[in-house]
Order: sequence, then C-alpha cells, then structure tokens
Amino acid sequence: MGTTEPWYKDGLRFKCTGCGDCCTGAPGFVWVNKEEIAALAKAVDVEVAEFEALYVREIGVRKSLNERPNFDCVFFDSRTRKCKVYNARPRQCRTWPFWESNVRTPEAWEATCEACPGSGKGKLYQLREIETQKAAIRI
Repeated sequence: MGTTEPWYKDGLRFKCTGCGDCCTGAPGFVWVNKEEIAALAKAVDVEVAEFEALYVREIGVRKSLNERPNFDCVFFDSRTRKCKVYNARPRQCRTWPFWESNVRTPEAWEATCEACPGSGKGKLYQLREIETQKAAIRI
C-alpha cells in the first residue's frame, strides 16, 4: 500500500500583501486555545479572565475571537488595515492560506487564490512546510 503524494507536492506560493481581507468580510470564527488566549491577553496587557470576557465567545466547547458587527476580527484595525496583535496572532491566522480546506483540491486552491491576492504568488513553500502548517489547525 503506497502513499500518494498530494497534488501540491511541488509546493505552493504565498506572499502576504497585507490587504487585511482575511481578517474581514463574511462572518466566521478565529478559533483559539488556552495558550493562544494567554498570549493574546499578554499582548493587550490584561488578565486572561478579562481578555476572555472582552474578546472571546464560546461556540459549543470551542472558543473563538469576537467579531465586530461588520464581521471584522475584533483585533483588525480598519484604519491601518493591520492586526493589532500580529505577533501573538493565533495559529489559525499564522497558517493561512495553508488550511486543509484551502489545499484539499486544485480547485479549492484556485478559489483561495481568487479570494486572497497573495495566494499563488511570491515565496514557494515546500511540501513539508505546507503539511506542517496544515496540521496545526483543522479548518
């Protein structure tokens, strides 16, 4: 029983353009775990309990960052189009665009490239790095 290589075995390109589109738009979830919540709380200089009360919502047994009424991430600065907690951003944000849902098929990657101006351009990420990022969170 042999292992088949993924369709992106030769790598995929990505270079963040800083457009902020991945932080805005349709409603969604930015999943966070206990460690990420602690790092984010430190980044905004509040205690974990206060951070959760201000910035986190419970979705079943999971936790997600809050969204603004327009569905922007609570940490997206609409004036600068930058993340206010970039250095402490959750693994979901760190691993974009190499989510399982985005690389499942060539068509899924094509749709990602249409939605994200940096996907399909710039640095060539090798298979190992894509697989590592894909394994960090299931989206």
